[in-house]
Amino acid sequence: MSTPPSKPCAVCGRAITWRKKWERDWETVRYCSDKCRGRKAEARDPSLEQHILDLLAARASGATICPSEVARAVAPEDWRGLMEPVREAARRLVARGEVDIVQGGHVVDPSTAKGPIRLRRRPG
Repeated sequence: MSTPPSKPCAVCGRAITWRKKWERDWETVRYCSDKCRGRKAEARDPSLEQHILDLLAARASGATICPSEVARAVAPEDWRGLMEPVREAARRLVARGEVDIVQGGHVVDPSTAKGPIRLRRRPG
């Protein structure tokens, strides 16, 4: 039996890789961890995704934005607390095929990217 392909977490967008213990219920696995299961998708998450898409739409084709730009647009006074939720929203958009996460001009795996990232609308 071949292992099923990985799928994105419904909350953080990180890749969930198949495990033997999930063999019987792989189709129902939606979260990568207990933390994500407890949080589920918060009410602000769809608006963060939309802010990312809106900022990218206002830029030239192929241009990038920093996740901090999105956080500052949503909460100018308290933007630092939104950095991880913005990165999570970006990973979900990557999973849907709408944006790419880049570092140094190269597309990177959103589940393993560390450090500063940029967001770019996916060409096509």
